[in-house]
Amino acid sequence: MSAPRIGPSRPLGQAFFRRATERVAPDLLGQLVVRQTAGRRIVARIVEVEAYLGKDDPAAHAFRGKTRRNAALFGPPGHAYVYTSYGLHQCLNVSTQPAGQAGGVLIRGLEPWPPAPPVLRWLQARAPARDERRLLSGPGRLCRALAIGRDWDGADLTTPGGLWLAAGPAPRRIAVTRRIGIQRAAERPLRFYDLDSAAVSGRRRPVVMLLAGGRGRWRVAGAAAPPRHSALPGAVRG
Repeated sequence: MSAPRIGPSRPLGQAFFRRATERVAPDLLGQLVVRQTAGRRIVARIVEVEAYLGKDDPAAHAFRGKTRRNAALFGPPGHAYVYTSYGLHQCLNVSTQPAGQAGGVLIRGLEPWPPAPPVLRWLQARAPARDERRLLSGPGRLCRALAIGRDWDGADLTTPGGLWLAAGPAPRRIAVTRRIGIQRAAERPLRFYDLDSAAVSGRRRPVVMLLAGGRGRWRVAGAAAPPRHSALPGAVRG
């Protein structure tokens, strides 16, 4: 997919995020993260996400209710939830569902958009990678490279500023797998990635199904086996 020249872009409004988390997650693929830092504007396309379903999901940070730490997940929708993983890495999530109903999507992988040499050199200096296609691959790496820390927790990502989300081109095909690095509810097929991107993080787990058709109308284009869990992507349940 060729990258267009990036200029002012339409932000994703709260209405986009005020939906069921499992519907928002696949629709986030291809959208753009815009970061203004150190006098430089970095634009990156989302290529990998995971959905966490709040009180109905034992793996979600909001499973046991609202706390000072996870308050951003309870709304308003379209706000950042940034937490520290294993005491080392920051992870960027965006809140979903109507205010008061916790839900969030973890951003797991990005790719520079477009991959201009000056941008690649800047990212390489912040978070070195052997393969420049993976400079923003992985939730910890992308936060380190883009200087996204806990100070961004609760930030409105629907308004242009230092960090926001903008409309971008949807992928042709989406792979759906189980989530990575969790023990509870690990069987749920709630990890989504752009099948044509080289920036997907970690090991590519066995694909449960493939989605095609476009945002708001994703359909199952292939499945390894009949899904057994009820928490399937809402966009393909009809």
